[in-house]
Amino acid sequence: MAKQKKSKSKKTEKFMGRIGMRTGEALVEAEEAWSAAEPEVVIGELDGPVGYAIANLLGNQVKGHTKVFAILNSDVQIRPTTLMVSKVTVDSNKYTNILMGTVQAAIAHGVLDAVRAGDLPRKRADELGIIVSVWLDPSIVEAKFDPAVLFQTNRDATAKAIHKAMHGIPDIDWLLENQENVEHYFHKLAVDQKL
Repeated sequence: MAKQKKSKSKKTEKFMGRIGMRTGEALVEAEEAWSAAEPEVVIGELDGPVGYAIANLLGNQVKGHTKVFAILNSDVQIRPTTLMVSKVTVDSNKYTNILMGTVQAAIAHGVLDAVRAGDLPRKRADELGIIVSVWLDPSIVEAKFDPAVLFQTNRDATAKAIHKAMHGIPDIDWLLENQENVEHYFHKLAVDQKL
């Protein structure tokens, strides 16, 4: 009698083929406005468009928008290779230290959380690259902020954005069904003349 082949799970099958480019975003916030984390991620193979983008971004530094790898600490870069890009022009030492300290560490942990959760294939950690576009509220410079809260929101948001990217959330059917029910927060403020 021939042996039956084990069937692969859908999750395993999803990661068997090429991961050209996947995108995702998330919002996680605590009560304080400065705590909001809104990363946007692009994930793909290092020998494809995402890898080329990482190399170009890293080699094309711009004052106020420095691009850095996500690290657990100096001399400990994470895998998959993850490049942080600031959405806000960085113009103060305090902002830089928070972005390149608490937020950078949080993003690194969020990526590793995504590997641990199975959202990123562990066996392909050296083949994949991630670009994380980071928004850190500029009010952080004046705020009395709690680094533990800021760390947690950014860690959770990074893992959530990666999960959404790798699983195609939201999918097109959900978007078409809910298009008229989802209101953009800042557009609504403008309509209500609260901006």
